[in-house]
Amino acid sequence: MSMSIQTRFRVALSILGLTAFFSAALLGCEQFTSPSPIPPTPTVPVQPSDTAEATVPASTPKDEMILSVEENGYAHLFLFAPSTSAFTRITSGQWSDITPALSPDGKTVAFASNRSGHWDLYTLDMATGQVAQLTNTPEYDSSPTWSPDLAWIAYETYHDGSLDIVILSLNDPGSEPILLTDDSGSEHSPAWAPNGREIAFVSDLDGSADIWVADLNKTDNRFTNVSNSPQASDSHPAWSPDGSRLAWSSTFQGTDYDGIYVWDPAQPEKPAAWAGSGDWPAWNSLGDEIVTMVNAASEELLTAYTLHGQPVLLPTSLPGHLRGLSWPKLELSDALPQAFQSAAAETPEALARSAVTPEPGLPAKRWYVVPLENVDAPYPELHVLADESFSALRKRVIADIGWDALASLENAYIPLTTALDPGLQQDWLYTGRAFAINSLMVNAGWMAVQREDVGDQTYWRIYLRAKDQDGTQGEPLESPPWDLNARYALDPKKYEAGGDYTAVPSGYWIDFTSLASAYGWNRLPALPNWRNYFSGTRFTEFALTDGLDWYSAMLQLYPAEALLTPTAVLPPTATPSKTPIPSKTPGPSPTASNTPLPTATRTATSTPLPTNTPLPTNTSLPTSTPPTIIPTFPSPTPG
Repeated sequence: MSMSIQTRFRVALSILGLTAFFSAALLGCEQFTSPSPIPPTPTVPVQPSDTAEATVPASTPKDEMILSVEENGYAHLFLFAPSTSAFTRITSGQWSDITPALSPDGKTVAFASNRSGHWDLYTLDMATGQVAQLTNTPEYDSSPTWSPDLAWIAYETYHDGSLDIVILSLNDPGSEPILLTDDSGSEHSPAWAPNGREIAFVSDLDGSADIWVADLNKTDNRFTNVSNSPQASDSHPAWSPDGSRLAWSSTFQGTDYDGIYVWDPAQPEKPAAWAGSGDWPAWNSLGDEIVTMVNAASEELLTAYTLHGQPVLLPTSLPGHLRGLSWPKLELSDALPQAFQSAAAETPEALARSAVTPEPGLPAKRWYVVPLENVDAPYPELHVLADESFSALRKRVIADIGWDALASLENAYIPLTTALDPGLQQDWLYTGRAFAINSLMVNAGWMAVQREDVGDQTYWRIYLRAKDQDGTQGEPLESPPWDLNARYALDPKKYEAGGDYTAVPSGYWIDFTSLASAYGWNRLPALPNWRNYFSGTRFTEFALTDGLDWYSAMLQLYPAEALLTPTAVLPPTATPSKTPIPSKTPGPSPTASNTPLPTATRTATSTPLPTNTPLPTNTSLPTSTPPTIIPTFPSPTPG
C-alpha cells in the first residue's frame, strides 16, 4: 500500500518489559511509509473459571454495560443491565464524565471528566466508588484504554492544535506521557489490543478518517492503515477480548454501507466484513456479540447482535446522547457502593418551565406568540409555550461557549402571510415552535456542520466554536464536518452529493444539537432534494414539538378554516388596462325624449392578493443587541 503523505511519528515504548528497547524507541523517528503486513496476532482463548460459568450466556446481569450518557446537558456514567433494560447512574454533578474504559481485571474504570475545569483522566474504583485523578493538564485528555498488564494507559490529547495519542505510565505517575503520534493530522480514539503489542486508533492522515494500527514491536513502518476507506469516515475501533478481530463503525455518505465492520488481523489484506448497523461498537466478554448505538430521528437506541446478525437486545432508548460504551466482564456486589447509590438517587431537574399568562378574548384552547427580547430576526416571536425553553437554552449556550449565538436568528415564528421557499409550506416555523440559527456562522468559522444519515433521511449535527480556547469550554472535534458549499466547487460528484467532507477544524467546540435536545429542541430532517436544493437542507432549524404533529401544532394558533388550501386565483396583471370612460349620450331622440342620461357604471377592481414579504437570504449578525460577539471576534486560529 503506497502512502502519499509524509509524516513523522515519535516512537513510544515497549510494553512487555523490554527495557533495552526504551531508549532506542524514544529516540527513533521515521517516515510514514508503506509498512510490511502485520504478522498474525496470536489468539488467546478465553479460559472460564469453571464449567457452569462457561455455559452462561453473554447477556446476563453479570455482564452489565458501562455507558456515558448525557442528561440535562451533562454526561454521566451509567450501568445498564440488558436483562432488565435498567439504567443506573453511578456518577453525577454539573460536569461531564465520558469515554469509560474498564481495566482488564474488572476493578477500575478509567474515564475523562471536566469536573476540575479542564478535561483530565480519572479512575473510578468499582468496589468503593472512589474517584482518583490521573492527569492534570490544561489540554484536553480523553478516551483512555488500558494495557493488558495494567502498567500503561493510552489516551488522546489535544497537542499542538490537533489530537494525538499518548501513553502514560501507571507505575511511575510522575513521569511525562510519551507521544505515540505527533502529526498535524487528527489521531484519536485509541484501543489497546489484548496481546499488548498493538494499538488501534483513528487518523485522517490519508485525507479521510481511517482506522490505523500501531505495531509496538517495530521502530520502522509501525503504522498501518487497516480500513483504507477514502469514501467513508471511520471511528471508534474496538478489539475483541481475545484480540482476534477488530471492529469499528463506518459512515459511507449516500450509500447503504454504514454500520459496524469487523477486520481479521490474521488476514490483513482481506477487507473488513459488515456486521450490522450502528456506531460505538463494544464486544461482550465472550467476543461473540456486539453492542452498539443506533441513531434515530430524535433519539439514540442501544442494541446488540451476534456476528451473524441475530439480535440479542431489542433496541432500547437511551436517556440522552451517548458519549462512551463498554461491555466488559463486570463483577458487581449485590449492594452498590454508597457513592453509586447517591448518584442513582438523584433526580435531574427540569431545565425549563413554561410561564403562561392568560390573554383575554382568545378562543378556548387557542394559544399565541410572544416577543423574544433582544433577538434579531424577521419576526422575533415564539409560541408562548416555547419561549421559556428558548430563553433557558440561550442562557445555557452563553454560559457554555461564552457568546450569544442565539441573539441573531435567520427565522423564528413565520406568519401565514409569509411564504417560505418551495417544499417548506408545512414548515415548523409557522407554528411558532421552531427557530433557525444564523447560517452565516459557518462562513465566519464559528459553526461546523456534521452530516448524519438516519435511514433514508439526512440530519445534521451543529457545533459552535467556544470563545475561550484554553480548554475550559468545549471539546476538540473528532469527526470531519460536512462542507455544504463544496457543491459549488464545479465538481459534479460533490454537487450530486450535496457537498463533501472537509478537514477537521482545530480548536474547542460545543455540540449545540445535543445541548438543544436537552431543552426539548430537536433537529429536523433535510428535504429529499437537499443535495441540489440548498434551502432544503434545513441544517439550522430546531423545533420544540412536544409530541405534536404539524397540523395539531398549527391548530393551537389558528382556526381550522385558516389552514384550508385556498383555490388558486390569478393575480391582477402588472399593467391593467384603463377602464374606458363612457361617452355622453346625445340629447333626446325623437322616440325617447324623456330618456335620462345613462350613469357611468364603475368597473369593479380586483383586490390584489397580499404580497409575500421576502425573507432575508442571510440575516446579518446583530449590531444593536449587546453583547455583539461574532463581529468583534478575530478569525478563528488553530488551537
